[in-house]
Amino acid sequence: MSKSDQEAAPGGIGFFEKWLSVWVALCIAAGIVLGAAVPGLFEVVANLEYASVNVVVAILIWAMVYPMMVGVDFASLKDIGGKPKGLIITVLVNWLVKPFTMAALGVLFFDHVFAGLLAPEDAQQYLAGVIILGAAPCTAMVFVWSQLTRGDPTYTLVQVSINDLIMIVAFAPIVALLLGVTEIEVPWTTLILSVLLYVVIPLIAGVLTRKFLSRNQISAAKAVASFTNKVKPFSVIGLLSTVILLFGFQGPTILSDPLLILLIAVPLLLQSYGIFAVAYWAAWAWRTPFNIAAPCALIGTSNFFELAVAVAISLFGLNSGAALATVVGVLVEVPVMLSLVAFANRTQHWFRN
Repeated sequence: MSKSDQEAAPGGIGFFEKWLSVWVALCIAAGIVLGAAVPGLFEVVANLEYASVNVVVAILIWAMVYPMMVGVDFASLKDIGGKPKGLIITVLVNWLVKPFTMAALGVLFFDHVFAGLLAPEDAQQYLAGVIILGAAPCTAMVFVWSQLTRGDPTYTLVQVSINDLIMIVAFAPIVALLLGVTEIEVPWTTLILSVLLYVVIPLIAGVLTRKFLSRNQISAAKAVASFTNKVKPFSVIGLLSTVILLFGFQGPTILSDPLLILLIAVPLLLQSYGIFAVAYWAAWAWRTPFNIAAPCALIGTSNFFELAVAVAISLFGLNSGAALATVVGVLVEVPVMLSLVAFANRTQHWFRN
């Protein structure tokens, strides 16, 4: 990334990102109220399906994911060999550690610790949701966390680009493997279709859009930044609208068991802080500079929850416990990540510059 790229990047977390958990909480309440008031509306939305894909949800997910994909610059991959430590940690944590620790925590809590509090069939749905969430490493919000820790923007871009490339080939097999290990039936056709719809197609569209915007090399960075800022509100609208839909279906379940959100949040919280500790310690032990170490740990902690929500809905349905679990991930993510950003900034002196 050039100097102009860095200047074009926003200086910190935006208003909507900072209060994302508040907006999600308000949309949860709105969804529950609307689900009780106009249940017929949600039934109509649920029936708008083609090949196991809900058309309304697909549109909302594309609105969320597309702006992120425009921000991915694969030209940055030419710098991949210069500082391999942070990238190695990121790849190992995201793809060889995180999905499996999330599955293990899910089994521990939903099959054992919470066994007397949840119906077995519901517990399996929540387990599926957290597995899908754990296998989807973050894309867009990583740039925010990197900025807040004064991370190296070029290196962060390389990490995101590599993650997206790996996600194309690894996400579906890992999810299928872990769902199979927990004896949850895996509809392979739907899973692969979800990856094509919500990763491959938006990524291609993002690359083509970026290429078009960058045709004038002198102002390429500003053109990309200006475009992404314009379409960013659609991403927020897509996310919040999806939350309303999900909780419109889940309202009766939540009202009958208000502690459900807390139960789902427990393994997610343990996973987030645990994965950060592993990646942060590895970066410190390997003498990685702080401006690479902090984003390296944060990218493994955060989730690509937009993809997780879409896949959970495609595999198990809008009113499924799996979809609910992925949305709980959205609810807890921002407060957790902000606390970890604060911790990283306070411990910057542990690392060399």
